[in-house]
Amino acid sequence: MVSQVLFTCLIAAVAVERLFELRLSRRNERIQLAAGGVEYGSGHYPVMVALHTGLLLGSLLEVWFLARPFIPMLGYPMLGLVALSAAVRFWVIRTLGNRWTTRVVVVPGLPRITGGPYRFLDHPNYAIVVIEGLALPLLHTGWITALLFTAANGALLGVRVQVENRALRSG
Repeated sequence: MVSQVLFTCLIAAVAVERLFELRLSRRNERIQLAAGGVEYGSGHYPVMVALHTGLLLGSLLEVWFLARPFIPMLGYPMLGLVALSAAVRFWVIRTLGNRWTTRVVVVPGLPRITGGPYRFLDHPNYAIVVIEGLALPLLHTGWITALLFTAANGALLGVRVQVENRALRSG
């Protein structure tokens, strides 16, 4: 029961952090749109929001209602991956500055960002989401949520990466 409460606190902290991200994203969207930015692929955005909300809720529901145990040999490495994901997410946000948003918005004429984690991957944030989508529920053996999120997220990322690549080429 103690581990379930601690897990719930972690999920709550992640949820609060996501709300701060959404606020920052909206501010950055306004800046980009005022500078002539164009949004691409807005149709998939509600699905993305629902999926990410489902990850947090599903993780909680699975742990509490299916009484998933905390297994230290699985949980602690997953906690490390969750922490690493958060650190890299902050690195991405810092690298992109006011160009970071949860939507795909491109200001024509601005050069593509190639520093920070973008030196290593074209879409580092999506790699983070994949890792976090597995690690967060598995921290408390929420394998059903990890499996469902990963499958749905794979399909969504197939769309999202195409939209973003097309947007970056046109911008």
